[in-house]
Amino acid sequence: MLGDKTPQHLLWDSGRPGKARASEKAKARTNAFNSGGSRSDNDLKQAERLSNTRFEASMCYLRGICYAKQNAFDRAKECYRDAVRIDVRCFEAFDQLMRNKLLSPQEEWEFLGSLDFDSVMVDGDLSTSQQAGELAKMLYTTRMSKYSHVDELMTTIETLESHYNLGSNHDILLAKAETFFTRCRFREALELTTKVLENDRYNFAVLPTHIACLYELGERNALQLISTDFTEHHPDEPVSWLAVGTYYLNIGRIAEARRFFSKSSMMDPHFGPAWIGFAHTFAIEGEHDQATSAYTTAARLFQGTHLPQLYLGQQQLQLHNMDLAQEYLQTAHRLCPTDPVVLNELGVSAYQVDEVATAIEYFNQALAAEAELGPDSRSWISCRTNLGHAYRRAGRNEEALAEFDEVLRGGGRDVIIYSTKALILLDMGHHLDATTTLHEALALNGQDPTANDLLQRAMEESASIEAIEDEGFEDVDSFLASHLESTKDGARRRKGKTPNRPKVRSVKTEEMTEREMKLVF
Repeated sequence: MLGDKTPQHLLWDSGRPGKARASEKAKARTNAFNSGGSRSDNDLKQAERLSNTRFEASMCYLRGICYAKQNAFDRAKECYRDAVRIDVRCFEAFDQLMRNKLLSPQEEWEFLGSLDFDSVMVDGDLSTSQQAGELAKMLYTTRMSKYSHVDELMTTIETLESHYNLGSNHDILLAKAETFFTRCRFREALELTTKVLENDRYNFAVLPTHIACLYELGERNALQLISTDFTEHHPDEPVSWLAVGTYYLNIGRIAEARRFFSKSSMMDPHFGPAWIGFAHTFAIEGEHDQATSAYTTAARLFQGTHLPQLYLGQQQLQLHNMDLAQEYLQTAHRLCPTDPVVLNELGVSAYQVDEVATAIEYFNQALAAEAELGPDSRSWISCRTNLGHAYRRAGRNEEALAEFDEVLRGGGRDVIIYSTKALILLDMGHHLDATTTLHEALALNGQDPTANDLLQRAMEESASIEAIEDEGFEDVDSFLASHLESTKDGARRRKGKTPNRPKVRSVKTEEMTEREMKLVF
């Protein structure tokens, strides 16, 4: 009944150039409105053509639903795309593409540019039809991926709020909240999602973003209240059990979280957040094989989002499978080249295989992407820390110190940061500064073995330097050369040999003082 072929003759971009297509559409629409005596005939033909177009678009959409039920997502994606290309008003097909992340961010914007919004017509008014087409395009734009074209997206939202008085529309508020969430502005996103839920208590479309914001901000009480409310009134909705799983994940009860994420994914096998949460529970406990399996399922179901590929790359990094890790991370980078987390993980993978220059480049790109997200993004601390380690590995100590100082000023107070900074200072010969830094590290964790070992080394070297300066030597090399030469001369005199003998025996350890041993070793 649904057929297995797409009516190619109804695809508006089936071969003609874009400008020619637009010109033909505008001319046909103008003729339809300006025709005089044959207006009734034109209306009948237009109505018949519109009915056939809607019918064919509906067939494509239903065919896509059938393919999706069979997990044939590639064929389902093409059917949905054809449905919208045949009739741009087939919003159900467009919604399936956007909600299920079947297209990459770049593909989404390219697809939006290929749609025929000039076909949107309002009876009796050409200018109104043009405005309706522009409004439809702007509404579709708000459903695009928030990882690219952010300025264009925010301009569209502002236009809808000011010119069309849609500032309180739930779909517009959700689009704005998703944009804020992508830019790590969780508090502002939560304010918008809360506003939607205050007016529409059981708005299931906004709930995943709302739950994610609560998790990022650590709002455990709010998560518990939402979980109880939704499971009591809507136990048949997957998002209700997603809220329960997220709550248990937030309080550290991993087994319970896994059970409820699994329940949510079983209720709707195509529900992406449930699969991601289910995989996270395995990753937290170090169950890499199970986590990889769950992330792989999410990657197969949601081909347009980069997150499953990113998480797969992180799992392979922990397993030290560098080739696989770089393959997954490069796939995630192609899907979303602006995500700073992806760039940071690429830098880590390059660092692990001793490609330090490449790692430094990736870390700098990640910091540039972080700067575009805004001041609320906190992942810049890990990016800058990694950059400092890469600079240290490359021997660029001054730049490494600058990065670690910036991390400490930004609130990244950690024993490892202080210890690494002290190690660089020791290599540069700044023993007093290294000692002060290590004392700050031990103030955070007095039992840290690395900091204690480095502190002992710093104090010994500092004492040795002071002894050398007291004896009038300028540096360690001249001090050692003087003491070794005097020891050699004494040995030669005892054996009756001239000091100019070419063959010199090595100095015995027993003949060296304790201070000299420390300096040599």
